[in-house]
Formats: sequence, structure tokens, C-alpha cells
Amino acid sequence: MRMAITFGSNQVISHGFGLFLFAAMVPLMQQDITISHWYLAAIGAATQLAYLGGALLLGLFGHKLNSARLLLWCGVMTSVLLFAMAFIQSPLAMLIVLVLMAASAAVSWGGIVELVSCFGQPQYRATSLSTAASGTAWGYSINGLIILAIVPLAGWQGGWVAAAIMGLLTIGATAFMLRRLCCAVSQVEIEAPPSMPAKQLFRTIFKERIAFVCSLMTFLVGFATMPFSTWLNTYLAELSLPAELGGYTWSLIGLSGMAAGFLVGKLADSKGSSTALLFTTTGFAIGIIAFLLDPATFVLLAGFSYGLMYFPIWGVLAGWLSKHYGSKATMQINGIGMVTFGLGGALGNMIAGGLYEASGSLADLFALIAFISVLLTLLALHIYRLERQGSRPVIGAV
Repeated sequence: MRMAITFGSNQVISHGFGLFLFAAMVPLMQQDITISHWYLAAIGAATQLAYLGGALLLGLFGHKLNSARLLLWCGVMTSVLLFAMAFIQSPLAMLIVLVLMAASAAVSWGGIVELVSCFGQPQYRATSLSTAASGTAWGYSINGLIILAIVPLAGWQGGWVAAAIMGLLTIGATAFMLRRLCCAVSQVEIEAPPSMPAKQLFRTIFKERIAFVCSLMTFLVGFATMPFSTWLNTYLAELSLPAELGGYTWSLIGLSGMAAGFLVGKLADSKGSSTALLFTTTGFAIGIIAFLLDPATFVLLAGFSYGLMYFPIWGVLAGWLSKHYGSKATMQINGIGMVTFGLGGALGNMIAGGLYEASGSLADLFALIAFISVLLTLLALHIYRLERQGSRPVIGAV
């Protein structure tokens, strides 16, 4: 469990701070720095592209690198960049820093996947990965604490410095854990796990059923969840619902994601990854369909079901892959899965913008999200059937 908590702390730094702290802090920063809406749009697009680029590079070249060193260097770089954000005055320099942190976040998660797949106990692998993945949800909550407790005392600059200090402390704890881990395994001769060159990787994605289904699921997750999070508050405003309702919903998303990381991982380890996937996707579909039918009554249920699925699903899918592929191959396929997630999110938001422009309402968008949630549930049911078919030949299995 120590490994899961330590890696979850890395997710707090790389994703919670590196990806989302700016969005939480920008209204406060705009009091001192001129950040136009154009720059905000550019930052949003550039960071998403950087995350996709980092994930793609990880899938293509990550197998050639030492994942422990990769994770530590990503943590050090993110901590330094978080500290730099306290002193940057140029929006262009800020854009560059945020792009670097976004790419680093993707690489950091890939390193975690490879390390847990290689050194984690098989019977607790899904729990470790999903608990680590839920570090993003913990980051959401810590961002709120930074704004409420630190910014009033030290300004927004103090918020960035506090995040950087937490990052350096996390890297210290991670280095200590990895050193002990390396010492523990150094007594045993470990053969390097097989990896795949780029051509074989893409062949595997398109021809191997498990790799393809995993990549398809991450695409659908991105297609459904990214437009939901982007347009939820706008839709609530369209329906003339209280703004506080959106705040309560986002708080519940974070809380459910924090708990789901551990609980869903335990379910995956005890009953199988397919059972956990079916449980979370079914819950998400129920929440979204109920919200579609009666937004005011069921928006909190939709938020709860969003957190229940979105945060732990990364760990559950990575754990499922690790049962069929070696640790390096799992990291590579997971990297491509992050790319398909980003593509799904980008496509979903483009369609959302088109629907909103054409009809002036977001009702059709959330109907589409409900449809995608049903497809996700059907795909999870297909994975459930695959897992129940028993073992099959695997690639790169350790």
C-alpha cells in the first residue's frame, strides 16, 4: 500500500497541480497579470496537445528508458516549474511552462504504470494502480485547500510555492521508496521485460483484441467525460439552476473519486478487472441518464457516478493490461490509450461546440453523452465476457 500512496502523491503533483492548479488559480492571477481570454484558450489547447504528445512519446520510446529515473526527473521538473509559476509575469512564458508540465504529467503516469506492473504484487496490482490514479482527485481537493488556506495569507504566488514544496517532498519520498525497492530486488536476477518497437506496438493495438478494446474504451471515456466536465456548469446555467449546485457537484466528483480509487481497485483485485469496469461504467450510465431526464434532481448523482468511473478506470485498465502483457508493453499500450483518450475528448468537445452553435442548447450534447455511456457499459460487458473465457496467449508476459 505504501507504493500506491507514494505514486498517488506523484499524481497529485503531476496532474492535480501540473494540469489543474492553473485553472483554479487563474482568476486570482488575473488581478496582477493580464491574461486574456485568447491566451486562456491557447493554453487550454496547447496543454492538451502537449499531454497527447507526451503520451505518444511514452508509447513509442518509453520502453527504452528507466521508468524509476523517468518518474523522478518528471517530478523534479514539475516541482521546479511550479516554483517558477510564482514569479512568471509573461503569459507566453507561462504557456511554455504549462505545456512542459502537461507533457511531463503524461510521462509520469506511464512510469507509474510500468513500475507497479513490474514490482507490484500481482494480487494487489489493480488496487495499487487505481489508488495511484485517484491522486488526481486528491489534487482537486488540495487545490481548493491551497486557495482557501494559503492564498489569503501568502497570495497566489504563495500557492504556487506551496505546491512546489509539496512536489519536492513527494520526490524525496519517492526516491527513498525506489531505492529500497531496487535494493530489495537487486538480490534477484531479473530479466528485462519484453517491449515493442513502434511498428509492433501499432500492430498490436489494431490486431490484439485486448489492446484494441482497451484503447477503444479510453477513447469513449474521453469522448464522454471531457465534454461533461467542460460544459456541465454552462448547461446548469442554461437551465437557470443555482450556481451553487455546480459547486456541490464538483465537490462530490472529487470526493467520490478519492474513495473510488481504493475501493474500485479492491473490487478489481478480488472479483476481476472486468467486474470493476462493468460496475463503474454501469454506475456512470445510470447517473448520466438520470441527469438527462431530470437535471435538477440528479446532477449530484451524475457527479458522483462521474468520479466513481473517471478516476479509478485508468488503474483498472492498466491492471487488466498487465495480466496479458509485460510491464514495458503495458506502459506502451497505456501511453497509446492516453492518446486515444485525448482524441476522444477533443472530438467530443468539437461536436459539443457544433451542437451548441446549431441549436443554442446543450440538451443534445448530454443526450449524446448518455448514449456513449451506454456504449461504455456494453464494452465493459464485452470485456467481462473476455475475462470469463479464461487465459489466452499473451505478448511480453513476465
